[in-house]
Amino acid sequence: MFFVHQLERELFLHPSFFDAHAQQNIRDKLHMDMEGKIIGEMMVVTIIEIDEISEPKLVPGTGMARYDVSYRAIVWRPFKGEVVDGMVSSVLANGFFVDVGGLNVFVSKAMIPPALKYSAEGSTPAFTDHAEQIVERGAQVRLRIKGIRGEIGSMYAIGTIYEDYLGPLLQSP
Repeated sequence: MFFVHQLERELFLHPSFFDAHAQQNIRDKLHMDMEGKIIGEMMVVTIIEIDEISEPKLVPGTGMARYDVSYRAIVWRPFKGEVVDGMVSSVLANGFFVDVGGLNVFVSKAMIPPALKYSAEGSTPAFTDHAEQIVERGAQVRLRIKGIRGEIGSMYAIGTIYEDYLGPLLQSP
């Protein structure tokens, strides 16, 4: 789910950037450092507005300046029970991995309907019912998040397609 969130960040500016454009350099650095970054269990999608940039404070021994920046950003935070769409990144005999934005979701064999069987035939491994449903690398699937774990700089989750209206999304010709 997407939210507007108030965040703060400490940024350091090298002395070579102490000029009339220091404020713009801080803004650019904030956008570069934070957009697309995972913070705990949320990902910063984009920075909407920078509310405040503090006066610089010199860091002893380095000559760098420290700025405290307060800003508002659109963040994406997945929740347990949320239904999301993603793209299959790899298929293994015991399940498959799906990329949902910055979130890596594993769907184990126990969370896949029994009609979908693992098949290593052909060029790529896949879970298929040998009719119209196929889960292979590059396929789009709809899944429900069962659990989330956030680490520094990354998020992981487990998911299921063993419910109604979940599973591979059929591509139109």
